[in-house]
Amino acid sequence: MIHYTCDLCGKDLTASGEQRFVVKIEVCPRPVSDEAALEELDVDPMEKLTEILMNDQDLTSEELAAQGPRGYRYDLCPRCHGRFAKDPLGRESVRALDFSKN
Repeated sequence: MIHYTCDLCGKDLTASGEQRFVVKIEVCPRPVSDEAALEELDVDPMEKLTEILMNDQDLTSEELAAQGPRGYRYDLCPRCHGRFAKDPLGRESVRALDFSKN
């Protein structure tokens, strides 16, 4: 049997039979400007691939992985899903912190 737990609060979602929400996030690099993206359309793909391979041949697998797209997947209980849906980037929770002016 597959076991699901809320990735925010740790609640067991398997035993309770509660609805489970899945959050998928993809992070990938983009060109700095639209002009850079248009310039890439005029480049020969095989020439570009050769250039990338030559530039990246001395990098470790960790360094290579950090450059490419990354995906994240989280299971959330209904309560945590509601909080996430209201503030997906956590901006409000950062504003709620009240630091002294020492």
